[in-house]
Amino acid sequence: MSELALWNAAQLVTLAGPPRARTGREMRELAIVPDGAMLVRDGRIQAVGRRADIEPLLSPAAQIVDAGGRIVLPGFVDAHTHPVFAGTRADEFEQRAEGATYAEIAARGGGIRSTVRRTREAGEDELLGLARRYREWFLRGGTTTIEAKSGYGLSLEAEAKILRVIRRLGNEGRLRYVPTFLGAHEIPDEYRGRLDAYVDLVVEEMLPRIAEEHLAEFCDVFCEPTVFPVEKARVILRAAQRLGMGIRLHADQFTPDQGACLAAELGAATADHLEWTGTAGLAALVAANVQPVLLPASVYNLGSPHYPAARPMIDLGLAVVLATDFNPGSSPTASMPMVLSLAATQMKMTPAESITAATINAAYSLRRGAEIGSLEPGKLADFTIHDCGDYRELPYFFGREPASAVYVAGVCIYSGNV
Repeated sequence: MSELALWNAAQLVTLAGPPRARTGREMRELAIVPDGAMLVRDGRIQAVGRRADIEPLLSPAAQIVDAGGRIVLPGFVDAHTHPVFAGTRADEFEQRAEGATYAEIAARGGGIRSTVRRTREAGEDELLGLARRYREWFLRGGTTTIEAKSGYGLSLEAEAKILRVIRRLGNEGRLRYVPTFLGAHEIPDEYRGRLDAYVDLVVEEMLPRIAEEHLAEFCDVFCEPTVFPVEKARVILRAAQRLGMGIRLHADQFTPDQGACLAAELGAATADHLEWTGTAGLAALVAANVQPVLLPASVYNLGSPHYPAARPMIDLGLAVVLATDFNPGSSPTASMPMVLSLAATQMKMTPAESITAATINAAYSLRRGAEIGSLEPGKLADFTIHDCGDYRELPYFFGREPASAVYVAGVCIYSGNV
């Protein structure tokens, strides 16, 4: 039996509470234990309290971790990422700085399709090596679980290749991966002008193969009138549901309500982006209990002033989630602390609400809420010691990597400089 005791935490931010995603005022209730301590056995939390509560429970062989008066949080759960790709789009970043829009770059053959071309050319081992580098970026920010989408293959073999890389990354044990199939991310070059034929490929060939090989838990679609309009997104997502997959949507990033209403109609786990969602879309999400996944780093990086309406969503009782949208085009950041800062400054979420959105709410959006997202007895011991004395410092001191140490199932996976 392995045993670990942590103590001397200025704030042990447990997120203990009801066994579900948190809504409304609950999102501000972090269940903080001052001068906190925690006992872990065989990778799972056994007890939480103060040092005087934990110390009598220890065996002589217990490993002691002194938090040094820092804060301890559950590992962040990043519920929307695109972590496997080849190349970068730094050239397009420069073009946007010179005035080109994201849509204009895509119309010239750039954007997602440019990453697709590079990713198709890369071998599986090369993609694995690149993704390992990005994995360390997540860890340095205190993230221990990510939802990992494909979507830069757009062919049967290339999509399967990406998902195999995600599986290999997960098997390595440093970071938890929840795989999502995003074959409907864009129309590949060879299918331009033949949307129906590409949808048939996704439904009749890609999805059955992905399901047969158990390569993905969820299916996602980029639902926009100029990419996969509602009627085509519905066909793909219903096919995924018939195969037993959960569904998620890129919704309302550029046009209002259609994606949110489709997510509600189909009972999706999440509707992601939602920059342009209006009254009708919000009402549909509330009625269907669909979790919004908000991606403020993407809005920031594209230079847009139009952030999702986080405050109305919280006031309506939606269990809001925050994520990085890590990808090579619109959001090349793996930093959840940066996302927390953007949530506070641009969407007026409180630090407590943003932490809830990036931990327990995100865990429930991935069907992992019973295992991760809070520090409670019985759950996996995924936690981070952050180099600060108050949880509000995480969004306050922006642009830094605050994690001093990151633990996955009670094992130290990353140790930074203090």
